[in-house]
Amino acid sequence: MKRSSGNPSTTDNAARAEFGETLQLIASARQRAVQAVNTALIDLYWQVGEVISRKIAAAEWGDGVVRQLAEHVARSQPGLRGFTARNLFRMRQFYEAYRDQQLVSALLTQLPWTHHLIILGQSKRPEEREFYLRRAIREQWSSRELERQFKTALFERTVLSPAKVSPVARRTHPEALSVFKDSYLVEFLDLPASHAERDLHRGLLHRLRDFLIELGRDFCFVGSEYPLQVGGRDFALDLLFFHRGLNCLVAIELKVGRFEPEYLGKLGFYLEALDRDVRKAHENPAIGVLLCASKDDEVVEYALSRSLSPALIAEYQTQLPDRRLLQAKLHEFYQLDAADRGDEA
Repeated sequence: MKRSSGNPSTTDNAARAEFGETLQLIASARQRAVQAVNTALIDLYWQVGEVISRKIAAAEWGDGVVRQLAEHVARSQPGLRGFTARNLFRMRQFYEAYRDQQLVSALLTQLPWTHHLIILGQSKRPEEREFYLRRAIREQWSSRELERQFKTALFERTVLSPAKVSPVARRTHPEALSVFKDSYLVEFLDLPASHAERDLHRGLLHRLRDFLIELGRDFCFVGSEYPLQVGGRDFALDLLFFHRGLNCLVAIELKVGRFEPEYLGKLGFYLEALDRDVRKAHENPAIGVLLCASKDDEVVEYALSRSLSPALIAEYQTQLPDRRLLQAKLHEFYQLDAADRGDEA
């Protein structure tokens, strides 16, 4: 490559183009190295947790011996971090939480220890642990993002209120139930109780990165007020995304009031325009989301049951939910479910 004496930014661009492949190799190798270190560390914590669990179960060790172990490690391995008595007990908890879940335990090395501590410390039941474990891996959440998902009670909301999708969406996009939510938290917008659609729209664009995290992995932003021309008229779709996993365009229409059945007609019109004029040949049919301030689930069920469009209806919430209330409802849900299964038996 010839040395350029021109604009530094031009030189940088040329260097990126010339050396991009090498830099990618370096980045990939570093990522593999980080993952290898994490795998070894999680394996080590699992094995130490297994030893402590076995010794305590056999009444060979008590809490005092574990504290002595921590002191011995500190003396014999000065500078070694992570083996305090508190962390040793966490290793035992880690092992005991997953030892009987073979399919889940195979995933453990895909998350760092910090993530495991958050999941172990805040989950109330095995199903919740597995839910956050799998979601954190799939979405590649940072520890901060994982903490936020617990604050938003994602597990409770997912179990108690699964996504509301039309029958057409279930057929054309069978994975949609695992991609979309019944409600989306946009507390990061700091919207007042009384806000206009333009405030919501502007806020989502301004905090697009946060909104993409809330939507979930594989959503790619395409445009705002996306222009659609049908006949001699111009229309504008509020937000347009593409989902890599579903391989389709995702149209989002914003409504600051409650859901009304007539909204589905306009959304279906937009989806038809996208499929005819925007969708590429290798892509699946577009799917639409009506994001409303509130909805009546029975009205939603009636409206979606006869809808011919692949659509779903969801709420946006401007404040974090009462997690303790949702946990109480979830406890009641599991009790009723257990009673129903007992009656069937």
